[in-house]
Amino acid sequence: MLKLLSRSMVAVVLIASLSVGRPEPVRADDHVDLLLVLAADISRSVDQAKFVLQREGYAAALTSPRILAAIKSGPLGRIAVCFVEWSGAAAQAVIVDWATIGTLTEAEAFSQRVRTAPRLFMERTAIGTAIDFSVLQFAKSPFAGSRRVIDVSGDGTSNSGRNVTDARDAAIEQGITINGLAILSEVPLAFNPQHTHPPGGLLKYYEDNVIGGPGAFALAAKGHEDFGQLVASKLVKEIAHAPEPKLRRISHP
Repeated sequence: MLKLLSRSMVAVVLIASLSVGRPEPVRADDHVDLLLVLAADISRSVDQAKFVLQREGYAAALTSPRILAAIKSGPLGRIAVCFVEWSGAAAQAVIVDWATIGTLTEAEAFSQRVRTAPRLFMERTAIGTAIDFSVLQFAKSPFAGSRRVIDVSGDGTSNSGRNVTDARDAAIEQGITINGLAILSEVPLAFNPQHTHPPGGLLKYYEDNVIGGPGAFALAAKGHEDFGQLVASKLVKEIAHAPEPKLRRISHP
């Protein structure tokens, strides 16, 4: 009897352990119209004043009536968002993890977390590594959506980490769209002028090297003061984009 009981207990433990390792199936109420990673550059060219403007721009945009109307226009009327900040090759972090936004209350809660999180980095500019890190977040999302988009913003060219075009191409191969928001600087950096003012301009650099995938586009903000307004316009365009008919299943690795 004791041997039988022991075997039964072992079987229960094994079944429980296998269940823990298995990803939970996505429920119908966890389906969204869009999985969106907001990936913001906080490299050393982004001083504290610019950092505050950038954070506020994202926070204000997410709660604007234009954004909420665009979200409600989708078939499911809700999206899932993850907010990432990055700088150097080993400097990427999830600032606000995946959450759904379909109501003003949800948008305000997400925005408040964006505003109050501490700054973690102030290193070089590794756009390619930031794209790789953003791609990884989709596999960790508890939500399923028909589209996956990475929204990269930055004020300079990539000068660290993985080659940016290699990272872009790898993301595109997975069906991910990368959009860009180039933040223009009036005065070039004294120690590295081509970082903020590459040949042809920063917007062209983003168009040639960063963006890609179905419907990809890039916009340019005249500076961090103009950032919030452009973020709102960009998000409306991303959210309102016609979704693909087939739902993509996202599961934990």
